[in-house]
Amino acid sequence: GHIQGMLLGDSGYSLKTYLMTPYLNPTEAHMQRYNTAHCRTRVLIEQTFGILKRRFSCLHSELRLSPQRACVAVVACCVLHNIGINRGDIISNSDDNDLNVAEDVIDGVVDMGGNGKTLPTPPSVSR
Repeated sequence: GHIQGMLLGDSGYSLKTYLMTPYLNPTEAHMQRYNTAHCRTRVLIEQTFGILKRRFSCLHSELRLSPQRACVAVVACCVLHNIGINRGDIISNSDDNDLNVAEDVIDGVVDMGGNGKTLPTPPSVSR
């Protein structure tokens, strides 16, 4: 089936109907809150991809599949990951560089560069 949703992008992308990007120069509090929420969400997504890539080597490089089959493969990895968690097979992230990302908002621009701050472990990937 067709899944409806949105993509998150950094400020290098222009805003599209399917792509949410941060405000470049937020002038109001609600814009700043949006940028903070956007950044935190992107951090969780990056952490989740890091966990999945450690568990499934097929995700380490380009999937040479059609977009539809690539989606099926990624969803299958998420389902298998959750089965592993349910059976107690937890992937440790103690040495994970993916967790060293910033959630700082500097001058209204989200900085995704590392600042050494470790964020909480994300929940398991949803089915």
